[in-house]
Amino acid sequence: MKTVRTWWGQKFIAALEGFTDAGRLARGRGYASTHRIKQWNIHGSKVSAEIRGNLNPYYGVYKEPLYHTCFELKPIATADWAKLIRELGGQAAYVSRLLLNEMPDTIEEPFKKLGHYLLPKNAKDLKASCSCPDWGDACKHIAGLYYFLAGKLDQDPFLLFELRGLPRAELLAGLRKTPLGAALADALSETEAEPEIATSYFSRPEPRTLPQNVSADDFWRSPKRLPENINPAVPPAVPALLIKKGGDYPAFWTKENSFIETMEGVYEAIRKRAKWW
Repeated sequence: MKTVRTWWGQKFIAALEGFTDAGRLARGRGYASTHRIKQWNIHGSKVSAEIRGNLNPYYGVYKEPLYHTCFELKPIATADWAKLIRELGGQAAYVSRLLLNEMPDTIEEPFKKLGHYLLPKNAKDLKASCSCPDWGDACKHIAGLYYFLAGKLDQDPFLLFELRGLPRAELLAGLRKTPLGAALADALSETEAEPEIATSYFSRPEPRTLPQNVSADDFWRSPKRLPENINPAVPPAVPALLIKKGGDYPAFWTKENSFIETMEGVYEAIRKRAKWW
């Protein structure tokens, strides 16, 4: 399994280590790969999977076993979610990043303020089970599912909200109804434009006829002088919107470093090169 790369994926594992035997939890790393996890799904606050076990002739296991493993986070009540959305939507630092599919690094603060947690807090916050004969806490199959989900959080941190009972669509819809969320949603819609299909890679010249009694020099000469001082270009309302929408680790990005940080470096290099020329 690849190392969990984002801070929220790492915090998820760290939260589990707070009330789970770290040694037993570490045994699950090798079970977090797609080779081991045959299939998995999320339904509400419950994550379930079928995980391949090991052959062991010494114990009479000659056929590869398949274990049914699941865990569930305690969901937050609907009424409490309404309060949390108002709290998140009332602060620009949270609503702006969440609407851009980014997870604020202080996301737990508004939850704690209202007496809740986004990450698992203790053993009572999490229920797990596995059909394997190991009754320890946690067995390597459950631990493997934990690590597997942490890897999924690298690509989609909003799974944390879904595991607490609020799907992404409902979260974003609720944030857009707040005053700050509505204002940012309007800005996002203004910066998004439908792509146009080009008929040719190169622009084709369009023939023009000169008006009567107008020379070619007069046609190309502007009646007004160019301004001596040109105002600087106004940056977009949301810089690099399309890049940020994919998050730090979109599905196609397999490198360990952040995709957004990489693209920022590329753009900076292009900007400096263009300025030098």
